Amino acid sequence: MDSAILHDTEARVLAWCEQAGLFAHGQRVAAAVSGGADSMALLRVLLALAGRLGVEVSACHVNHKLRGPDADADEAFVRAECARLGVPLAVYRAGEDGLPGASGGEAGARALRYACFARAHSAGIDRIATAHTVTDQAETLLFRLARGTGLHGAGGIRPARDFYVRPLLCLTRGEVEDYCRAAGQRWVTDQTNLSDAYARNRLRHDALPALRQANAGAERNLARFCEKAARASAYFDRAAAALLAEAAAGAPRPGPGVWALGPLQRADALILEAAAHALVAPHRDPEALYIRLICQTVERGTGAVQLRPGVRLRAGQGCLWLETPPPEGAAALPAQPFCPEKRTEYPLGGGKILLARLEKETFQEKTQVVHKKDLKNVADYARITMLHPALTLRTRQPGDTYRPAGRGITKSLRKWMNEQAVPLDRRDSLPLLADGSEVVWVCGAGFAEGLAPDGAGGLVLHLEIQARKGEERGR
Repeated sequence: MDSAILHDTEARVLAWCEQAGLFAHGQRVAAAVSGGADSMALLRVLLALAGRLGVEVSACHVNHKLRGPDADADEAFVRAECARLGVPLAVYRAGEDGLPGASGGEAGARALRYACFARAHSAGIDRIATAHTVTDQAETLLFRLARGTGLHGAGGIRPARDFYVRPLLCLTRGEVEDYCRAAGQRWVTDQTNLSDAYARNRLRHDALPALRQANAGAERNLARFCEKAARASAYFDRAAAALLAEAAAGAPRPGPGVWALGPLQRADALILEAAAHALVAPHRDPEALYIRLICQTVERGTGAVQLRPGVRLRAGQGCLWLETPPPEGAAALPAQPFCPEKRTEYPLGGGKILLARLEKETFQEKTQVVHKKDLKNVADYARITMLHPALTLRTRQPGDTYRPAGRGITKSLRKWMNEQAVPLDRRDSLPLLADGSEVVWVCGAGFAEGLAPDGAGGLVLHLEIQARKGEERGR
């Protein structure tokens, strides 16, 4: 065991985690462990640093069942190593316990992994640590540049996204393998990584070695470029959000999903592109073609761009607006001002209503009459009216953000829906309450962070979805 390599590597990872703010004291962290060198190094490093990071470490493994006996052998290896190291392990297997089956190639495998990680997060894991390295960052940049990407894509793999963190994004793959050898840690090799049938493998086997011959520091230089591109992308994202907010405030007709063309037409071209990216992303992959078409439509002031069947951005009469179809099998939900002091029932379509009740009770009394599962739909009404005086009952719109209760983070509503695996055919019809683009309540998830009653008394707002009385009699 080479203690110098172990000490140096762990010190670098610790410094990186602190610099990137990847963990908070007391968090439960699960390392995503495939059994390869990268993930075994990740597990060993996290175990070594757990005390200094103040985190509790476990592991999770996904058996995609795409490689037959090899996949089962990898699972057995991970089980044995976690048992040897005394690490709690959660194993997820494709097609079992309600998980999707093995299908769809690489894309299907990725979707399965993220479904498993979301399940782990829902079960109480605060952070999922993945074993991406500097080498992965370089490969990702080359792959995206070859395929065609913009500034956002050039930012590569972010150190943290939602509840995912990348503690090894300061090490090359070679350094990771050196660490495993120094620790006496075995690993398994996925034979598909050796095949040139995959484009990423060809970059790994041919392009990167050629770049290393030109400059031994090529991987780190590419990764540094990604860091700068990510910072630039974040700057333009903030500018785009401000632009869309200004355009929405100046829209010539009211309603969500409507923006004044004037501010968009006067905007810097790069900021307009970033705004177009934000408008496209909730509906499809924001390819360069769609970004360009939307920018051209804005400049002309007339026309339309179809993003997917039934969904288009249209310009005319001084504004840009989003057209979406009503959910299949249900009536469209029009945006409605929400004021429970004046109105207690709001139609949702599909034979449902939203019932809003204001009750003057203490929170302690409330828990005696409201089932625990409904407490997420109870909020302090005084706090709501102070923070959000103009609420609208509607469905999602581009740019919406949501702060899930108990999470301490704000994220785009689109990312939250992806994380929670909300079915695609339900996303456009899911009722919510919003103040501008800030979502304060989502059907099924409840009120946002910071709105729960505090037990001090006063009015509480209770939301409940019920069938219309006529619909109940008809069943």
